[in-house]
Amino acid sequence: MASIDKIWVFALALLLLASPLLQVARSQSDSDDAVETAEESSDIGIVGDDVQDFGDGTFPSAPGIDTISVFPKNSARLITAGEESELLVGVKNDGDSSLNVIAIKASIHLPFDHRLLVQNLTSQGFNNGSVPASAQATFPYLFAVSKFLQPGTFDLVGTIIYEIDDHPFQSTFFNGTVEVVESGGFLSMESVFLVTLGVALLILLGLWIHGQIQHLSKKTKRAPKVEVGTRTTDASTDEWLQGTAYTQSLSSKSKKKK
Repeated sequence: MASIDKIWVFALALLLLASPLLQVARSQSDSDDAVETAEESSDIGIVGDDVQDFGDGTFPSAPGIDTISVFPKNSARLITAGEESELLVGVKNDGDSSLNVIAIKASIHLPFDHRLLVQNLTSQGFNNGSVPASAQATFPYLFAVSKFLQPGTFDLVGTIIYEIDDHPFQSTFFNGTVEVVESGGFLSMESVFLVTLGVALLILLGLWIHGQIQHLSKKTKRAPKVEVGTRTTDASTDEWLQGTAYTQSLSSKSKKKK
């Protein structure tokens, strides 16, 4: 019993140490988007983080502007924490005027409530992002989530900001679920915790079964107690047997023994 108590203490300590690594994640399934590739109007120069500040305000979307996006060579939409990921944004201009793409930005939210912001991603600007009327172009967007972000399912919201006739507009090109995974291996801390917990539970179950088997075997080895005593004869039962063949045979046997 002392060894079983030690195992219980060990398992409880293991749970307390590894519980912060467990995370409940929710998963959603969304259909993948396809991107239409076409000739770009000109070479696009990426400015980087030095983007014109538009504040926290939002702008309307311009009529006749369609956007679409795709993760190249990553149809599962797996994003490795701390590593750079690429997202291609397609813009189709069916309006009457040319547009000038200013920047692309994105943010990570909790899937069950978009009001809970997890991380604002890099805003990427462009110094030559003109798309003439009746034309379309593709813009790359490079981003990286924090390496400290725990693996799980999150919502990614991507927005492209552009100008038409010196008026700012914006369009949401992606609003869906992505899966954030850890870098450096296939096993995450959550997987290690679950495997360790399973092994500990199996060990505890094996010890309990072993103890029950030993307890049952000790019971079966115990021999039943047999009470041995002296036989007493009742004088009243011998009176009616006197003179019969039974008493004569007993008396003859006793004489022979003498």
